[in-house]
Amino acid sequence: MNGLSKDSATWLEVGEEAVGQRIDNFLLRVCKGVPKSHVYRILRSGEVRVNKGRIGPEYRLKIGDAVRLPPIRVAERPLPAVVPVREFVVVFEDEGLLVVNKPSGVAVHGGSGVSFGVIEQLRRQRPEARFLELAHRLDRETSGLLILAKKRAALTRLHDMFREGSINKRYLALVKGSWTNVLQHVRLPLLKYQSGDGGRRVSVSDEGKEAHSIVRLKARWETFSLVEVELKTGRTHQIRVHLAHLGFPLAGDDKYGDFPLNRELQKAGLKRMFLHAGNLSFSHPLTGLTLSLRAPLPQELRDFLARLGRCEALIFGERSELESL
Repeated sequence: MNGLSKDSATWLEVGEEAVGQRIDNFLLRVCKGVPKSHVYRILRSGEVRVNKGRIGPEYRLKIGDAVRLPPIRVAERPLPAVVPVREFVVVFEDEGLLVVNKPSGVAVHGGSGVSFGVIEQLRRQRPEARFLELAHRLDRETSGLLILAKKRAALTRLHDMFREGSINKRYLALVKGSWTNVLQHVRLPLLKYQSGDGGRRVSVSDEGKEAHSIVRLKARWETFSLVEVELKTGRTHQIRVHLAHLGFPLAGDDKYGDFPLNRELQKAGLKRMFLHAGNLSFSHPLTGLTLSLRAPLPQELRDFLARLGRCEALIFGERSELESL
């Protein structure tokens, strides 16, 4: 945080954006460039005070708290990459929440070779925002609904709701093969590991964490099937790994997919992974109001489905599911 002094103590007043945050996490956020070990040392030694009194690392901040920081030397850091301003389609917004429709190919945050993502671009676009944080993640190649919190109380509650499974998340995916079950529960534990190239990978393993997906058939062609996947848990790469393990890899998936097929799909016009977070239903974390949000299938995915041949699809229901995507 700008304003920290290396020669004298600094006093910070806690605003709404930090209410309920643990003091140790608050310090790690405001003391950018300071080693984590040093932050905990000044906290343990009593050099950090709140309202002139000593506190432990578990203390949760209240609005109006006066936080004293001792003189701190901040390591010089390279200038951050310039974050370009970008407009995102806003699906819902109020004083506590922001839900945007994330395009494919855009990371949700910087890191792992990516200089910036949605969160950095939104903060650049909204310099007046005192608090803006991701409530969850989407893979870089996945498009669709992304929730951000504009208040810490909203963020904390959203995290609880994701852990409880009380947020209904539904994705559309195009998979290789003929999916036959109209409704199928997939319960396969998932384990994260590092691949040989240092990348993050996930596999089905008895040593992994519980993972539950509900797959509904929407349409079927000779070689592909369109399915809707409801996530009951939110494990890394859950949809991609569950479906690939069952023999139905996602079209365009560059980690778990059918690589020769992906090359053919590129030539046929599918330049991305076919996975879209299209529907979210949940209670507003601050008001309790029921929200049912939808992001239509992106045009490039609709165009590819049209080229598969609408007349070949076996559609369930009185009207074509594709017409409402």
